[in-house]
Amino acid sequence: MKRILLLCTTVLIMSCGSQKAIDHNTVAQTIDNWHLAAAQANFDNYFNLMTSDAVFIGTDATENWQIEEFKAFSKPYFDRGKAWSFTSLERNIYHHNGVVYFDELLDTQMGICRGSGILKREDGNYKIAHYVLSIAVPNENVSSLTELKKQWDADYVEELKTKNISKLLQGKIQ
Repeated sequence: MKRILLLCTTVLIMSCGSQKAIDHNTVAQTIDNWHLAAAQANFDNYFNLMTSDAVFIGTDATENWQIEEFKAFSKPYFDRGKAWSFTSLERNIYHHNGVVYFDELLDTQMGICRGSGILKREDGNYKIAHYVLSIAVPNENVSSLTELKKQWDADYVEELKTKNISKLLQGKIQ
């Protein structure tokens, strides 16, 4: 009985401690290739580097795109031969319990932006599963920015409250 307990304990300890290391260069290359595909307006390459259930959160509060919606939104930009161009200035890659996530500062047509995302394996390759893009605003400019968007935010808050009340009444949210 002691041997079985010892064997089970050993297997448990080894399985818990055997977190598979990730190749940071491969992950970084995936992200760089994804940004490059957008800069080259290569629709297929861009979306092939995203998972089949990916989510893209844009800089506008209304931009919470599921993959098919994001493809439809993006297609005209790619078709014109000019999507967007993001170049990583600084990137941190993390992994824990099989989850790979990152954050990066980007040089973009909107100035410096912050991107963060999650990658997961699909078809044997790391792919973007979730990405959030934010415009980086220096702290000293926050007051003027919040004043600039104050009315838009108030209108959108009311719109969201109305939608949520409607969903609640229809029993679609709890």
